[in-house]
Amino acid sequence: MGVTGNYERLTSIAMFYKIFILLFAAAFGFSAYGRDKAAFVLYDNAGKKASYHKLLKKAKKSDVVLFGELHDNPIAHWLQLELTRDLHKTNRLILGAEMFEADNQKALDDYLSGRIDSAGLDSLARLWPNYKTDYAPLVDFARDHRVRFIASNIPKRFARLVHKNGGFAALDSLGNEEKSWIAPLPVHFDPELPGYRNMLTMMGGHGTPGMVKAQAIKDATMAHFILLNHKPGHVFLHFNGAYHSDDYEGIVFYLRHKNDSLRYMTITTVEQENIRHLEKQHRGRADFIICVDSDMTKTY
Repeated sequence: MGVTGNYERLTSIAMFYKIFILLFAAAFGFSAYGRDKAAFVLYDNAGKKASYHKLLKKAKKSDVVLFGELHDNPIAHWLQLELTRDLHKTNRLILGAEMFEADNQKALDDYLSGRIDSAGLDSLARLWPNYKTDYAPLVDFARDHRVRFIASNIPKRFARLVHKNGGFAALDSLGNEEKSWIAPLPVHFDPELPGYRNMLTMMGGHGTPGMVKAQAIKDATMAHFILLNHKPGHVFLHFNGAYHSDDYEGIVFYLRHKNDSLRYMTITTVEQENIRHLEKQHRGRADFIICVDSDMTKTY
């Protein structure tokens, strides 16, 4: 082979490796200009980067997983569905959500069993405005795979009673059926929990004890229905706003108050301008923190 042939052969080899490196870089999220933009980064409780595999492994060994979302965040909703699918492959699963009030359980059950269609569910249950985009995939998964789905939240009108009247005494006059849709009375309440105290200042001075107690009755009710419907050998995966389980308070406080022997795991969602490092204020909020770019498109 002459000089020209060797040159062409070396050129071909060089081109092959150049293409290989570019394909490798594309596959693993790198380019000549550095790491590509990421939509989110997953962190552990200490603020160290974690893998989804690690999160899933811990979830599989938990009795109750509380998935705290930002209601309009598409990354949280996508990961909720992914976690549901992956847990269902290996574990017996029960789902539940803040987004369904306890008095709508029958309508939800009727949909899951096929007795009514999506239009019927929409007419019988008080669905959130973003139900079709964010929660219907979870409910439809439960329907298609015969997984129980628990409506865990207190009816909003009862929470308003607590807020308006400044205390739980407003619930004493409810009938027996109505009381079956809330946490058993009397409700234990600790006003010194940091999350509840912070609510008074977060509202710009407009926070009231009634508002805090309305939050507490929601937390207590969700915890009540989680424990009421949890079964040994199952993972109960619950979806709720992040504030209801952040810092191991809210729902977690009431779960542990009633049953401290179960294995609880929490996930939360936060947004940052720079997601390469978890900001100090977000560390320790949950077992796993989904840190999403604050420019992420909202679902509504």
